[in-house]
Amino acid sequence: MSATNIALIMGVVMMVFMAMRIQVGITMFLTGAIGYVWISGMDPFLAFLKNAPYGRFSLYDLSVVPLFLLMGQFATHGGLSRALFRAGNAFIGHWKGGMAMAGTTACAGFGAICGSSLATAATMAHVVLPELKHHNYKPSLAAGSLAAGGTLGILIPPSVPLVIYGILAEQNIAKLFMSAFIPGILAAIGYMVVISIVARLDPESAGPGSPKHSWSERFATLVATWPVMLVFLIVIGGIYGGWFTPTEAASVGALATGIVAWRSGGLKGKGLMECIYGTATGTGMMFLILLGADTLNSFMAISQLPTEAANWVREMGFGPWTVMVAIIVIYLVLGCVMDSLSMILLTVPVFLPLILGMDYWGLGAEDKAIWFAIVALVVMEVGLITPPVGMNVYIINGVAKDIPIGVIFRGVMPFLAWDVLRIGILLAFPSISLVALRWLS
Repeated sequence: MSATNIALIMGVVMMVFMAMRIQVGITMFLTGAIGYVWISGMDPFLAFLKNAPYGRFSLYDLSVVPLFLLMGQFATHGGLSRALFRAGNAFIGHWKGGMAMAGTTACAGFGAICGSSLATAATMAHVVLPELKHHNYKPSLAAGSLAAGGTLGILIPPSVPLVIYGILAEQNIAKLFMSAFIPGILAAIGYMVVISIVARLDPESAGPGSPKHSWSERFATLVATWPVMLVFLIVIGGIYGGWFTPTEAASVGALATGIVAWRSGGLKGKGLMECIYGTATGTGMMFLILLGADTLNSFMAISQLPTEAANWVREMGFGPWTVMVAIIVIYLVLGCVMDSLSMILLTVPVFLPLILGMDYWGLGAEDKAIWFAIVALVVMEVGLITPPVGMNVYIINGVAKDIPIGVIFRGVMPFLAWDVLRIGILLAFPSISLVALRWLS
């Protein structure tokens, strides 16, 4: 049997493992290990295990992952999410649907110091959902807006998936962060517009707004968000000011966020241990996925499946946009069973060479790699709220058990419509992702 056929068989086996709800990292490792031994034998596979895991986990750039996770844990326990929501509510809470919009802005702000969509959704649900319920928002709009807003956590820098993409694709992480700014702002504004439209089409979906605040009250709530602004400026400003590498910026940001959390009392009692435990478990999960992905990708490399797939695409004469649409569809399907990190690790080694080998708007190799990173990440965002799985939807349901899953999925549908339009805009106008890079250079 040819190595390519073995790879196809193991692809089916991997889908079966996932259907059995085996953890994604273990699924990829088992699939890669069985396929590797099948093609090359046990001794070469053991030689791979002797060197590859150490080579991956000793990579200096990878240390940024636990540091960003720790920063997110400190931010969660430091009460920064509540200050962000109060500031947003003070400025726009009196608008129709304004409190839900304030929740979206708070998600965007929290994502700027967290880097995780699941953590952003969970944290903001605890803070914002009770307020929306108290003001008689329909459960569908309240929960749907937070599930969608939570997806901003992986797009707005700093973003852990973008760090992993940068390592895999050998792209500058600072440039990837910069390229995500405008798409992230576009996403947040679009979600606010969707909330406004829903609130006007169905006036009963949004309860009465909060009282209009004076400018002195607004600035007071804005001042209360200074820790978020400080951490953001330290991390992002330090990177682009040339003061820190991304890893150094993550460590300084984690320290600054930890000090803020300690001052607010969030690290008293069990708080510090919960932060450390959450970081350790999150890092362990991510590194297990990394090991599984490396094993699977090594198996795919010796099977020549990616090369054969690229040759097949060229022989069939598929155009660049046909390939791009096919990739987007695959990401949407994978989003039903995988998180964004798993999708990046599984697909980038296969998809990126295809993208780089085709012509998109006359872009150079680096621009195509960065543009594809943003498009892929946005599609992965959509997967977080797409039925039937939608991990963010289940996170919100875990916080608000009284809101049925079906109601939350109905609530995210208008946001999904905007997401589809947003993907089309990013495909048609790659300059949206690249213009910030031009400013940087």
